[in-house]
This record gives sequence, structure tokens and C-alpha cells, in this order.
Amino acid sequence: MEITIGIFVLILVIAFFCEWLDSALGMGYGTILSPVLIIMGFNPLVAIPAILISQAFGGLTASIFHHQFGNVSFNAKSKDLKIVFVITSFGIIATIFAAIISINLPEIVLKTYIGVLVLVMGIITLRNSKFNFSWKKMIGIGIVSAFNKGLSGGGFGPVVTSGQILAGQRHKGAIGVTTLAEAPICIIGFLTYLIVRSIGEFNGSVMSVSVSEFFSKMFSPKMFQWELILALILGSVLVAPFGAFTTRSLKKEKMHLILGILIIILGIGTLIKTYV
Repeated sequence: MEITIGIFVLILVIAFFCEWLDSALGMGYGTILSPVLIIMGFNPLVAIPAILISQAFGGLTASIFHHQFGNVSFNAKSKDLKIVFVITSFGIIATIFAAIISINLPEIVLKTYIGVLVLVMGIITLRNSKFNFSWKKMIGIGIVSAFNKGLSGGGFGPVVTSGQILAGQRHKGAIGVTTLAEAPICIIGFLTYLIVRSIGEFNGSVMSVSVSEFFSKMFSPKMFQWELILALILGSVLVAPFGAFTTRSLKKEKMHLILGILIIILGIGTLIKTYV
């Protein structure tokens, strides 16, 4: 899809809004952006890597401000940092498998999965149950959420943030943990997409291909739409401190209601766009 100046600015504004929600609530960036970009006409295999790398930039930036504002503690022996390590360690493996699977799926299947996933995440966001904290639950949350992220570009934040809160983690800490844990998972998912898709473009053994030819293929417009990535990165990085500041005085019940309804609408919209 060709990106005009008007579309570039629109994408930047959308990314700004989505990252504000994500850094303030711990969810919403990829979950909202994936269906929005698909509805705008972008191929999922182009949109998802762009979402992943831009969210890595936004997440790293926002996590610094979350720590500075006291929403979360990333000191060496803190519980918050341990949760980040658990979620990231198991999540990276799940992300790689999911990214490989998504590359080999028909576009209609991938769009359907995204639509259903977003719809389910919206319903989960509206829930308000509680259960006891356990590290096994954190491992499970990390695997499921990262698999969703690698497969669709979204679905990480709602699962990780909601899962932590349901598991007994304090709300602001859960948001800060999600923001930081998402960054390395996004980077791994982005690289997996580019490398595996590039390998699939060559006939025969890729080992005989020159390095320059491989990288030319990897960063070709078919794989890597730099205008889309730039717009998303600018929007997500610029808003990061505002999102972390919002978390300090966040009224979670009202915002979760609004976000949950919005995500459900986007999920339905994606399914309608896919089949109508």
C-alpha cells in the first residue's frame, strides 16, 4: 500500500493514541493497531513486523518513565524485574514459533485469527475477577501472550496485564512489567519475520546466496515498508512519557470499560472486513 503524507500523519496519530493507551494501561497498541492497519488495507505480513519493531521502541521508552514515576521497580532484586525475566524468557520462544507459523498461513486465516483474538481480548479486558499469584501462572501468561504477539502483532498486553492483575499483582506494577517485557519479545518477533520471509523468497539453498543479496531482499519494500515503520515509531516514542504519567492517577475501572468496548468493536470490524 502506498503511503501518502496524509496517511503517514494519520498513522503517526493513531500510533500516538495507541501507545498512550498501551503505556498507560499495559494494553492496546498492537491489539488496536493490527485490525486498524488491516482495515486500512495493509497486508498483515507487512503490518505486523512494523507494529512489533515500533512497539519495542515505545515500550523501552515508556518503561524508563514508569520506573522514574514510581509505577514499577526495576531494581536488580525487585519482584517486578523477576516477572519481566520470566515472561520474556518463555515468551521469546513462543514468539519465534508463532512468527514462523503466521508466515505460512493463508492471509484469510491470519486475518480471521486476528479478528477473533481481538474480540476475545476485548471480552477479557472487561472481566474483573481475582485469583492468587503464582509463578506457574506467570509462565503460562508469558507463553500464551507472546504466541499471540508473534502470530498477530497484538494480544500480548491484554493477556499479560490482565493476567498479572488477576494473579494478584498490583495494577501499576503489572502495567510497567508488561511495557518492559514486551520490548525484547517484539524485537525477536520482528527479526524472525524478516529472516524467515526472506529465506522463503529464494529458490534452493539460501546458504549459497550472497550476504548483500539476502539483506537487499530482507529490506525490500515487499518485506520492509520503512514509511509505515517510521510513522509508528515516531508516534509510539513521542507519547511514551505521557502514558507513564497517566498511570499514576489512572482510574482503571472506567478506562478498562472503554478499552474493552473499543477492542471488541475492532475485532468485529476486522472479521467483517475479512469476509464482506
